[in-house]
Amino acid sequence: MRGWRIILILLALSAMPSTAALAVAPQVIVCIQCHAAQPGRLSKPVTLWQTSIHSDHGIACNACHGGDPMNAANSMSPASGFLGVPPPTSIPALCGGCHMGVTKHYMNSAHGIALGRGGPTCVTCHGSHAIVSASLALIDKKNCSSCHTFDKALMIRKAMVKTDRMLKAIEKRITVLKSQGIETDPLEMKLFSLRNRFHAMFHSLDVTLIRQESAHIQAEIEKTNGAGGVGTGHLVGVLAIGWALLAALLFSLIKKNID
Repeated sequence: MRGWRIILILLALSAMPSTAALAVAPQVIVCIQCHAAQPGRLSKPVTLWQTSIHSDHGIACNACHGGDPMNAANSMSPASGFLGVPPPTSIPALCGGCHMGVTKHYMNSAHGIALGRGGPTCVTCHGSHAIVSASLALIDKKNCSSCHTFDKALMIRKAMVKTDRMLKAIEKRITVLKSQGIETDPLEMKLFSLRNRFHAMFHSLDVTLIRQESAHIQAEIEKTNGAGGVGTGHLVGVLAIGWALLAALLFSLIKKNID
């Protein structure tokens, strides 16, 4: 009987979810709770935010508007950092607080030079509440030609297509590896870094720089693919040995119990 108890314990442990997989109950954000219950335009920001990339990643109202999202009494208090509607001139620095590297490129660009004089800010292209993910789809004739011709924007988009495709391929690869139970944290960190660098350089609007940086990023992706392939193969081998040892142990215990 002791042998069977050990087997059951091992099986139970193998079936338990990892700590990372355990869901954490979301906290109630008073800004969303209050505005969602309001009529008309006051509830619209919540409806739009719920469709955004910020919502997908748990980034709530206070990230941009300040205030205390957990305390109704202090939610709109200047003492708790409430900003209300940020002025257009402060938006690039505000967004750059999370999106590293973007502000410097933007401020040195034609867009940044026109800041405060009718020039576009982050929300012009990405939206204010229904924030859309950075992608080449944003560089289209409808968006860009509302202020100027589409010629230069098209050149920029063409210079970025190959790198964008390569980054998406790594993202798909990570999804496959995860489904196989393989550790992907180093690869995800590398993808995060390369993607941020890729998105940041676009805001320079400098075609020459974008082409040069795209070439460098592509070279980094090739290195990552090579290193990742070796690491993944090694890890699969380790996992295979681990499962073989566990199977041998279970077989030994079962045989001993039967004998």
